[in-house]
Amino acid sequence: MFSKQDLKKLIIPLIVEQVLVVAVGMADTIMISSVGEAAVSGVSLVDTVNVLLINIFTALATGGAVVAGHCLGEGSKERASEAAEQLVLFTAAASVFIMLFVLIGHQWILTHVFGRIEADVMSDARTYLLITAFSIPFIAVYNAGAAIFRAMSDSRTSMLISLIMNGVNIAGNALLLYGLGMGVEGAAIPTLVSRILAAVIAIVLLRNQDTQIHLRKDMTFRFQKGIIHKICFVGIPNGLENSVFQLGKIMVLSLVTSFGTTALAANAVANNIAMFQIIPGMAIGYAIVTVVSQCVGAGRYDEAKRYTKLLLKYMYAGMCLVNIIVIFICPLIVRAYHLSQDTGELTTKILIYHAICCITIWSLAFGLPNTLRSSGDVKVTLVVSMVSMWIFRVGFSFLLGSRFHWGVFGIWVAMTIDWLFRAILFSLRYRSGKWENISF
Repeated sequence: MFSKQDLKKLIIPLIVEQVLVVAVGMADTIMISSVGEAAVSGVSLVDTVNVLLINIFTALATGGAVVAGHCLGEGSKERASEAAEQLVLFTAAASVFIMLFVLIGHQWILTHVFGRIEADVMSDARTYLLITAFSIPFIAVYNAGAAIFRAMSDSRTSMLISLIMNGVNIAGNALLLYGLGMGVEGAAIPTLVSRILAAVIAIVLLRNQDTQIHLRKDMTFRFQKGIIHKICFVGIPNGLENSVFQLGKIMVLSLVTSFGTTALAANAVANNIAMFQIIPGMAIGYAIVTVVSQCVGAGRYDEAKRYTKLLLKYMYAGMCLVNIIVIFICPLIVRAYHLSQDTGELTTKILIYHAICCITIWSLAFGLPNTLRSSGDVKVTLVVSMVSMWIFRVGFSFLLGSRFHWGVFGIWVAMTIDWLFRAILFSLRYRSGKWENISF
């Protein structure tokens, strides 16, 4: 169903898109570091909440992409467009409610989720959270649009929208942080503006009636239970999985804050660079969803397995290349973030360890389950992920970080133990072939 040239056209824009996202995140942190370590820490804390929310919408978008991909595999473009419309409507409605919850409950989020943090960190975190909360509906709609483009193998369009969004964001940061000397507001406002722009562009392009999947001129603004059920069948377990995963990170942050500003700053920078380390995996993971969902929709499971094997090979190769580069440029990274000697040494230790685990474990832990999800085998991935997260990521973080006194490094070790457990169980599930008999 897909030639190597088709895969190349799909994967390269996805990689570029992920590079843009991560590069802007890194640039944000570097620019904010000019304001001080308290600002870096405050923004990092809030970004964990933002990532949690974005993961919810990304999961719903994945559900929509899988349903639309199945429809395309079956040869029904009309049903694929219906799925796209319902995805956009449902995502927009849900995101508005979540935005209101964040705005109303921001004080509870800051005090009860993050625990006791220093006053200057709290002030910067509050400012950043309140401004970026207004962008929640727009990033949700953008994610839905990007997933729809990927579902029809048009990753180039989602890449171009991302280029515009992130270009506006970085230019705004430079203007407000360096030009006008603003604090964390200088990072939050461009984020809001760029997400609004991205959502508008995505909707306008999806109104093009000539594309395989589009928002039709006679689009109805009513929820269709059948399609919403299918989207949620994949999206909700995936959303719970991603959300619980991120919630675990947030819970562990309360432990990180107890280690002091040095550990918190090192963790913030390491988290930022860690996103760069998994760029090939994230990009090719999206490609797996696109390719396998269409193969499953067409009932061609042999091709689904063949493409899974091929794309995992690409993933391993990409992860090796990127992480070897990170290991060699660690000293440059530390200097770029203006870290103190202690913070820099701790950051380097974390990044090198993380790079090794990315090369060896990450692809099976997070790439392979995309094939399972694309076939509708979402319950197993949810159960495995939740059990692994609570036992290993959260439980072992407190065990290694606090009881064994490994500090923030122990938290990163616990995270990779979680990866290993996932990789083993997902591999066993894939080899069993039970994912080929799922219907929804």
